[in-house]
Amino acid sequence: MRQYDPVALKVYVNLQDQNIFAVIDPSTDTVVGRYPVGRCKGNHGMTLDPEHRRAFLSCEENNLMTVFDLDKHEPVAFLPMPDGPDVIKFDPGLDMIYVGCYSGAIAVFHQDDPSHYTKIEDFKVQHAVHTLAVDAMTHRVYTPEQEADGKPVARMVVFEAEVSP
Repeated sequence: MRQYDPVALKVYVNLQDQNIFAVIDPSTDTVVGRYPVGRCKGNHGMTLDPEHRRAFLSCEENNLMTVFDLDKHEPVAFLPMPDGPDVIKFDPGLDMIYVGCYSGAIAVFHQDDPSHYTKIEDFKVQHAVHTLAVDAMTHRVYTPEQEADGKPVARMVVFEAEVSP
């Protein structure tokens, strides 16, 4: 997985087989940094919060969400998730992080501030859900389902975020 950071003007790449977070300068097409991701094993999915200088990584080999400080180049938090974490998305308007997990859940986290995170819930969905999209304007979470109760389907499910007053 790779992401472009519009603040730092860098490209970040997960080197999943090495448990490394790499930084590329696209203006020179060179790797300018390679950083270990701590307890994260198999850093697969990635999403960014460029404003607060954070990357959120889904670690598929040990079911952790890792929060990576983009300025200090080190992990700052590890939070447990259900089996099979895959794609991860950040909603900057609600400071919410969503992770599609193949085992049948969407792990939901809140960024209380750039140093503190709260796990909200593991929202139950159909098995094999591992793709998400977040609409930053409406705060809706979209996920395609490929099976329902063990039978093949092709449908899109839309979730509305619940926001406390």
